[in-house]
Amino acid sequence: MRQLLFAFTMLLSASPQCFAEIRTSAVFGESMVLQRDKPIHVWGWTEPDRSVEVSIAGNRETVKSDRVGRFDVKLPALAAGGPHKLTIESGGESLTFGDVLVGEVWVCSGQSNMQWAVGQANDADLESLSANFPQLRLITVPQVGTQEAQQTFNGKWEACTPESVKQFSAVGYFFGRQLQQTLDVPVGLIDNSWGGSAAEAWVNRDVLKSSGQYEELLARWRETEATYDHDAETAKFKTRLDDWKETGKGARPQPPRNPLTGQHRPANLYNGVLRPIIGYTIRGVVWYQGETNAGRAYQYRDLFPTMIQNWRDEWGQDDFSFYWVQLADYLKEADGPTESSWAELREAQTMTMSKLPNTGEAVILNLGESSDIHPKNKQDVGKRLARWALAKDYGYAIEYQSPTYKAMTKKDGSIEVEFDHVGGGLDTFDVPALLGFTIAGADKKFVVADAKITGKSTIEVSAEGVTDPVAVRYAWADNPVCNVQSKEGLPMTPFRTDDWKGVTADAK
Repeated sequence: MRQLLFAFTMLLSASPQCFAEIRTSAVFGESMVLQRDKPIHVWGWTEPDRSVEVSIAGNRETVKSDRVGRFDVKLPALAAGGPHKLTIESGGESLTFGDVLVGEVWVCSGQSNMQWAVGQANDADLESLSANFPQLRLITVPQVGTQEAQQTFNGKWEACTPESVKQFSAVGYFFGRQLQQTLDVPVGLIDNSWGGSAAEAWVNRDVLKSSGQYEELLARWRETEATYDHDAETAKFKTRLDDWKETGKGARPQPPRNPLTGQHRPANLYNGVLRPIIGYTIRGVVWYQGETNAGRAYQYRDLFPTMIQNWRDEWGQDDFSFYWVQLADYLKEADGPTESSWAELREAQTMTMSKLPNTGEAVILNLGESSDIHPKNKQDVGKRLARWALAKDYGYAIEYQSPTYKAMTKKDGSIEVEFDHVGGGLDTFDVPALLGFTIAGADKKFVVADAKITGKSTIEVSAEGVTDPVAVRYAWADNPVCNVQSKEGLPMTPFRTDDWKGVTADAK
């Protein structure tokens, strides 16, 4: 008892000092990059109701911490440059971060195709050898799935070197490298991706509840949360493993994954890997996700823009840029017209551009691998995202958007389709014949169509036997055979002119 009382007394005496320590999220640290030309948001924790002064490059701002000790400071915007020191002072204590650069900051997020490292991409050895970019800074948020909002994480900023780049997001790196070399300013990349993650895991649970559109999804999770016993599942696994060791029959049992701490549970990643960086001043987000939600593609039409808006609302930084990668081609090539959940997911992604401002889609339908959901050509993916940022955020006069469906006109036995964003005009890749078009009459039976370019932005589509066509589709399959692009090499966005009920329409 005496030992317990002593320990308790020591804890009480130590508490004020521990609480007084200035703390911040790990997104603030040595060698970080701060966003240029925007007010710099700095936050952290100290004692309640204490004066806090934050300074950088001759600018100083003073605030008081609130009743739980949190402080929030907005420093004046700075031009690109550095290195600087950022100092936080409170109650005679100080916290200083050195080698701070000011430039462009982007979040790199999503699932495994964003997480996929430089060391796993094409020409990994060559890419790593040449990755000496001291003004390109990288930080990765560890994968923590939880319903409890996290304040910080175990991570630190590093300059891009042949060693540090190997484990960093390949898409993120190739995107950031293009920006840094083009803009010639420091660039900071924050990677918080998690392979296999579902979009709902990235959204504040209160937002999902209040929308009223995800009750079935949330109900399934409430059932899991009420009944899943990880200890019991682990015990079952150990019994199966012992049996396997004794008999040697079958495949080795795999340990259970805890869905309660995984990357599918609603709000788990919002709390675990997003909350610690929400509010850090950024230029925008690049995103590569959707495979996990393909079976609920119609739901994604609302879920994806809901997620983006949730991030923007809580970031408190207006409608920052948000660019994503459309799903690549994958699985067996389609021999003919087919229904496809992946095509419907791509459609949902494309729809998001018309629902939210400052959004954009990098089409990579020609970069996939039928047998690998993780295509290794991440270089071109990063470049296509960089086109969006360089054109929309930095004012470069380059083509950035793939040709997109605009309108259709019925003609005698054919349909003429018109497109936006055709650049120098429509073109084909590999062979002159246009591949990937199907056409249907009122019976909704699609057949492979003949197509020909009739103008800079128009294509005429027809098929023998379809005398009164009403609908055209292009690249409508998991892995379509298609080859239309702009003359600048940006592949045409998959589309359909009909709105007939899809295979994922009823999935919740």
